[in-house]
Amino acid sequence: MPTVKVLENIYWVGVVDWNKRHFHGYAYSTQRGTSYNAYLIVDNKVALVDTVEHPFAEEMIERIKEVIDPSKIDYIIANHVEADHSGSIKEILNLAPNATLVGTANCKAGLEKHYFGYWKFQTVKTGDTLSLGERTLTFLEAPMLHWPDSMFTYIEKDALLLSNDGFGQHLASSKRFDDEINQEILMWEAGKYYANILWLYSSLVLRKLAEVQKLGLKIDMIAPSHGVIWRKAPMKIVEAYLKWANGEADKKALIVYDTMWASTERMAKAMLEGITSEGIEAKLYRLPVSDEGDIIGELLETKGLLLGSATINNGVLPTVAPFLREIEGLRPKNKLAAAFGSYGWGGGATAAIEKSLKSAGMELVAPAITVKWVPDNAELQKCHEYGREFAKKIKAAE
Repeated sequence: MPTVKVLENIYWVGVVDWNKRHFHGYAYSTQRGTSYNAYLIVDNKVALVDTVEHPFAEEMIERIKEVIDPSKIDYIIANHVEADHSGSIKEILNLAPNATLVGTANCKAGLEKHYFGYWKFQTVKTGDTLSLGERTLTFLEAPMLHWPDSMFTYIEKDALLLSNDGFGQHLASSKRFDDEINQEILMWEAGKYYANILWLYSSLVLRKLAEVQKLGLKIDMIAPSHGVIWRKAPMKIVEAYLKWANGEADKKALIVYDTMWASTERMAKAMLEGITSEGIEAKLYRLPVSDEGDIIGELLETKGLLLGSATINNGVLPTVAPFLREIEGLRPKNKLAAAFGSYGWGGGATAAIEKSLKSAGMELVAPAITVKWVPDNAELQKCHEYGREFAKKIKAAE
């Protein structure tokens, strides 16, 4: 791909990683790949905002060369320490040895510990500015969105917010702007990104958005460090973040489970029929054959969760345990939940599920429903009714 002009004298010089299928180890699936966005600002002084993951350094440098000699870079703005954004800083400094790194105090400490380099560094905090000539960069600290070092860079002249990991998506594309992308795919990937990376920090998201509003920053474009740039409808993603951070969700249900000899699965399907008989949309996911990141993405805009497991060793199946840990870590807001499962000579799975759901801050709206061995017709009917009652709770929820 060639360099892309974002605005006059501002260029996308990042890379597209078409083959990326997992992020943060294997915690988050990225079936549509991703991009690492870096932005070059050419003024009286030249600034490069963020870099790319190390294996793609040469590709980024070639794009920079389409615009200027890399040795002319005066500043490298490091919005975030994580290696997918900082991994090529050393390569840029080899070409522009007099460049100054700019970032938060936490960023300075993080970069030094990651790369064992002690470079010329300008530490900034919220409200600090850096003049490039016609353009002035303003910095906003954004701690824990999603690392302690994170910050945004704002250019008042262009009403452009360079938001790093805020408002991004893991989405590989030959297109660079929101209005060039299928909107359903774009918003799904933006929601999945939020759910898997930022959900835990929703209170901080709300605080940061309120701060930006209080500062009165005009925003005509948002350029994140993953995915496409929001040029046509930047407020669309801001409004989505407000919705997600406030825990607003559609009146739908997810049934997530695993089964040993199909008893728990029979329960799940009976509850699914009960939920849908009340006119509530529901989806069924069996964990070993479903993508956990996708389930988390679905849960973001879903009000109710039924979580089930057969019992093994007095607890949940090994395939269910990681999902429980993920839910506890993300702490989804304003969710209704309940547990179900089957057992043989001793139970334990549903108690473990309820404990995790409570720990995650979900509202348990009914005692767990359990079946010993294989559910008979009467027990399946009870599961059907359990689903109906769960659907009624979703309907009644605010």
